[in-house]
Amino acid sequence: MDKANLQRYKRLLLEKRRELSPVRGLVPAAGGWEGDLIDQANADVEAELQIRIQETDTQLLEAIEEALARVEDGTYGICANCNRLIPRARLEAVPWTRLCRGCMEAQDS
Repeated sequence: MDKANLQRYKRLLLEKRRELSPVRGLVPAAGGWEGDLIDQANADVEAELQIRIQETDTQLLEAIEEALARVEDGTYGICANCNRLIPRARLEAVPWTRLCRGCMEAQDS
């Protein structure tokens, strides 16, 4: 990969990291004993949803950090499984990917 494209992907990764980095508020408390049963259930669902969002954001941040490390060590854009170049279209769609589409599909099945 040429230097200009590598720097472009690095900028994309850094921008995405900045989007995810702001500290999120505390997870809302579960329903507890306050309010009626519907209020308690809604609070429980909201708390669970916020936990899931934070978990997903954490996983994405880890993937972005790994991709930035690959940029630095010169392995960005190379599939971690088959060692082939990851197509540009895939990197455009998911710049933090570590696998080409074929290897990702094989892993998912």
